[in-house]
Amino acid sequence: MVVFSVKLFFSILVVSLSLLFLLALLLPSSLFSQIHIYGEASLGEVDIWSVRRLVEWRPCNWWLQGHQTALPLQTNGYIRVDCYGGLNQMRRDFCDGVGIARLLNATLVLPKFEVASYWNETSGFADVYDVDYFIKHMNGFVKVVKELPPDIASKEPVRVDCSKRKGQFDYFESVLPSLLKHKYISITPAMSQRRDRYPLYAKAALCQACYKALRLTRSLEMKASQLLDAIPKPFLSLHLRFEPDMVAYSQCEYPDLSPASIKAIEAAQVDRKPWTGELARVWRLRGKCPLTPNETALILQSLSIPLTTNIYLAAGDGLMEIEGLIDTYANIVTKSSLLSREDFTSMHGNTKAALDYYVSINSDSYIATYFGNMDKMVSAMRAFNGLYKTLFFSRRGFAQLTSQGLNGKELKQALWKLHRDDFAKGRGSALSECFCEFKL
Repeated sequence: MVVFSVKLFFSILVVSLSLLFLLALLLPSSLFSQIHIYGEASLGEVDIWSVRRLVEWRPCNWWLQGHQTALPLQTNGYIRVDCYGGLNQMRRDFCDGVGIARLLNATLVLPKFEVASYWNETSGFADVYDVDYFIKHMNGFVKVVKELPPDIASKEPVRVDCSKRKGQFDYFESVLPSLLKHKYISITPAMSQRRDRYPLYAKAALCQACYKALRLTRSLEMKASQLLDAIPKPFLSLHLRFEPDMVAYSQCEYPDLSPASIKAIEAAQVDRKPWTGELARVWRLRGKCPLTPNETALILQSLSIPLTTNIYLAAGDGLMEIEGLIDTYANIVTKSSLLSREDFTSMHGNTKAALDYYVSINSDSYIATYFGNMDKMVSAMRAFNGLYKTLFFSRRGFAQLTSQGLNGKELKQALWKLHRDDFAKGRGSALSECFCEFKL
């Protein structure tokens, strides 16, 4: 009787294993991988943050351990980084400039921030960032000075052109000769540079500057902290880009907007007219068109973000069609609604951008509808601080799915799968030159 039971047990075991093996051969491997990665969860059952991640980005050990090449005793000269655009673009350029200064064995002069009426901006680097803190935390990475030596201080720096061109920009070939000759130069880093080709000591200087040495001034950090405290918790920081100049620059068609929005876009277009016909369709399918607030609300629902979620709207002035979001997600707060009128109206563009950045790197979760300079900086800083509820909406994916005629529940299910995969695999969540991929 015992022998019979043992034989029966092994027979059942062999049959079961055979069936599993046959099933593995017949079913697509991708299905098994999705079941293993994501479980059985689907639209409406859990929110996007409950999806198990496979990958996360963390600061690379070679940078954090601090075993850096000693700074040379003699400097090749002084470099000032001239920064243009919005605050986060200027921050990106300055971080690149720190790496370049170390690469060329130069002493870094405090950067020059653009004074631009377009951005309603007059504040400089020292108005936004704590200079002494920056210099202290860059010690050993690159030499930084507040003031130039007397024999150089009276001179304007020689401008060296680093504008984008064909091929990769070589700083040794194109900038170092001018630095050695004039001893004091100014640059705006080239967009075509290859940071991955930097020696580790230059990359470490860039990373240290961007993620450890740049801190807001005490007064600005205090204001940002007060703003953060005023936001109902827990909350999602949503970086939504749908301002007239943004839409005009994209050259995308939006036929269903209100007359007021269309008028505002036309006023901002100047000579950048929107694409039409087949070109407009192709442009949208390539993911070039900003998501509207209404489309943003639809994707949020697709990701099972509760309608009662507290949302801090990190956005510029003049956001259009905001009713499309507020009608669905009512618990929305902004800088202007939480700060006093006096505080808000006295702020310039850089100050407002700094507040949005501070709130976003400290939020419970962060979603961006566009992958711009702020989003790259925020996502990397959140990864640095171990905050991984960060996601970027796929404009290309949304355009492709809607072009297929998907709508209603079918569209929401497709959007869920698309963004579930992106979140699980950590796509676009950090800057690669300072962060390393870790399998979970």
